[in-house]
Amino acid sequence: MKAKITFWRESDGKYLGYLNGYPDHWTQGEDLDDLKKHLRDLFEIFGTETIPGIRKEEELEIA
Repeated sequence: MKAKITFWRESDGKYLGYLNGYPDHWTQGEDLDDLKKHLRDLFEIFGTETIPGIRKEEELEIA
């Protein structure tokens, strides 16, 4: 399974990012690998638990 992510490096060298399906929930890492670990953890939590306030993105078939 794959998930799209958005990330960037801050001036202090740390990485920030989020899962594109959950753009309101950022996390950070000491390096890119650490950030990806935290994003994987979020993906598991958001995918298996019902958490109030978590917005989800989905495609709607119209016709």
